[in-house]
Amino acid sequence: MNREELKKFIFDNYSVTPDLPWPQYPNYLVFRHDGNKKWFALIMDVPEKKLGLNIDESVSVVNLKCDPLLLGSFLNEKGIYPAYHMNKANWLSVALDGSASDETIKFLLDLSFNLTMPKTKRQNKELDKF
Repeated sequence: MNREELKKFIFDNYSVTPDLPWPQYPNYLVFRHDGNKKWFALIMDVPEKKLGLNIDESVSVVNLKCDPLLLGSFLNEKGIYPAYHMNKANWLSVALDGSASDETIKFLLDLSFNLTMPKTKRQNKELDKF
């Protein structure tokens, strides 16, 4: 999945369009909840060296919030790295270069969306399970 496909997926599934909070960084796209304004995804271009790779090129990544109990297992998967410029205990960076599977990206995006949604919606969603 590339950045354009991810943008479309986010709009189609969550009806969210990106913010551009930093005019000096037009490739940084922030996706947030309407209710609490919390971010659930940040798409940006970063130097691969910042991800621990020895390559002098940039790659598009998406930062996603993750349950700390699951974080370690996802970091063992191809294309998934400790979060760039975010709390590494709760966030991870996923390369949008085809190295991570679309299914994994969609799962992590949904997880991030649910972890950051307003608490009343999250509580209601959990009650709907019963």
